[in-house]
Amino acid sequence: MDNLDIKIKQVFPEESVYKVPKRYNIFNGKNLPSFIKDWLIKKFTDDFGELDLEGLLNFLERHIPQKNSAIKNRLRTHREEVTILTRFIVETDIQHDKLKFAIPDLGIKSNEGRIPDYIAKKNPDLKDGEIWGVTTLAYIPPEGKEKGVIELVNYKPFKPYSVDIDYFKSTRQEFSTEEWIDVLIRSMEYNPKGFESLQQKLQFLSRLLVFVEPRLNLIELAPKGTGKSYIFSNLSKYGWLISGGVVTRAKLFHDIQKKTNGIITMYDFVAMDEIQTIKFSDPNELKGALKSYLESGNCTVANVRISSLSGMILLGNIPLNNNKLPLSKKYFTSLPEFFKESALLDRFHGFIEGWQLPRIKEDLKANGYALNVEYFSEILHSLRDDSSYNTFVSELLDIPKSSDTRDTTAIIKMTTAYLKLLFPHITSINEINKEEFKLFCLNMSINKRAIIREQIHLIDDEFGKEMPDIKMREYFSSI
Repeated sequence: MDNLDIKIKQVFPEESVYKVPKRYNIFNGKNLPSFIKDWLIKKFTDDFGELDLEGLLNFLERHIPQKNSAIKNRLRTHREEVTILTRFIVETDIQHDKLKFAIPDLGIKSNEGRIPDYIAKKNPDLKDGEIWGVTTLAYIPPEGKEKGVIELVNYKPFKPYSVDIDYFKSTRQEFSTEEWIDVLIRSMEYNPKGFESLQQKLQFLSRLLVFVEPRLNLIELAPKGTGKSYIFSNLSKYGWLISGGVVTRAKLFHDIQKKTNGIITMYDFVAMDEIQTIKFSDPNELKGALKSYLESGNCTVANVRISSLSGMILLGNIPLNNNKLPLSKKYFTSLPEFFKESALLDRFHGFIEGWQLPRIKEDLKANGYALNVEYFSEILHSLRDDSSYNTFVSELLDIPKSSDTRDTTAIIKMTTAYLKLLFPHITSINEINKEEFKLFCLNMSINKRAIIREQIHLIDDEFGKEMPDIKMREYFSSI
């Protein structure tokens, strides 16, 4: 163990896990996100770092369902009650006045799964969308006109950590800024030693901005193999990844026929991956709703007002030349036609230059102590609600009155997100180091917004590429 391993273990004795890449090979072929894998490794590792492999294998066999398992047969044929830790999808059926669920990994469809009202009333988090939890299932045979169903007879949400956000904030003072950056990268399941520079690490951490700041909208274009999909599909149960397929207004915002809200209302962020392959149904209607939502967090669909704090990030590939730079200076040519409208693109706050990031290789896998991904994701989720950071940023910045509102909104939101990630412990502006704040928070944010501004200008010269001259207030003192 190195010094950072020792410090992480001492400061986060219950919240950290020792990551050895080969240990995670046990999960090969199993459709489990990182926050489940880490929890299982932690559960079956003793105080000396030894993994109870047999115990873990038995738990996986008994309680983690996989495709082609015999659980449906055990439920119907043998009338067993089966308790599993699983991902399931909840759906409100207004027409038939019931709450349904589906478990895709088991082949249980929504018309086969039922959640009784007494369970729903005891568990307010059983709302539409994807949920992870410990569920007990039982088969209810047909009776009269009622068809046979699989019923959820007991439920416990998968929240193994009770997050003390104040404790987490206070621990930041135990680490230098560069150490803390490495802690965050390890907690994203990567090895900070595999990065070439501090700037590259900061660029990588930019992917976490949408995890901690409400209604932050970003675009990242990168070559294949840089880990875009992995970050947004594995680190948190509070995010939703759309990978290919067709996106409709009903799916994203509101389904008029079913009278149900879309995924934008259910998650902290929605990531559209492989954006070049996604098709958009009724693009004009969808674009109108999307413009309104990206601007204000609200939109109206068939007289139904939709409101959410969810952010959005577009993820796509971009061709590079031999110098590993984009072939064209017009980056947005890599986006589908749907997103090539300047007024729509202007509503995205920042751009991540994914070609600056390394390809994922074996030496980039986390190796050593890191925050357990489930704990880390709960921390990121909790930081979203803290508005004090936005207040600090507003106090710190001197914004010219002539500044474009979308530019200033974007810079403030991204700077706030960086502040939450890198300096969560601060309680007043006097505790912030001026140079670190400028380098790691403000400058990073200005650069990301400037790319959006320049790229829109290349599409539509009615949009100027000049950025507002946002600076730090002169009275702000360094420590």
